[in-house]
Amino acid sequence: MTRINLRDYYPDFYTTDCIIEVPDEVAVLMDSYERAEAAYYLRRYRHKAYYSLDRGDSIERDILFVSLSPCEIYERKVTIEQLHAAIAALPDKQAKRIYAHYFLGMSKSVIARAEGVSKTVVGEAIDRGLKNMEKFLKKSL
Repeated sequence: MTRINLRDYYPDFYTTDCIIEVPDEVAVLMDSYERAEAAYYLRRYRHKAYYSLDRGDSIERDILFVSLSPCEIYERKVTIEQLHAAIAALPDKQAKRIYAHYFLGMSKSVIARAEGVSKTVVGEAIDRGLKNMEKFLKKSL
């Protein structure tokens, strides 16, 4: 059995010395964790590797997320409905090309290759479609 001071491991929780006996395996494990954490902090300091909190489990997003008011939610819904109506009013090719470019994230050259046309034709169709959408949205207001 080994005697350890819990104040060494948990200084925020134990403000005074609290010595307990633990099995040798537990003491070795706690020491190895302390050494691993010290090595991590040293590596982080040497490499200036101060990473974001957002590592895929959306901690940072949850901290920064501001809930929307009912009015803002309604405005977004109306805007999305108007946008879909404007896209539906376009000719079929313009609507498909705008959808592929802006919603699916496809580049103009990929769309052109898939349709067997030149990139400039796709670009012009997208530009015409955006102008038509702008006219539709101004008319609907």
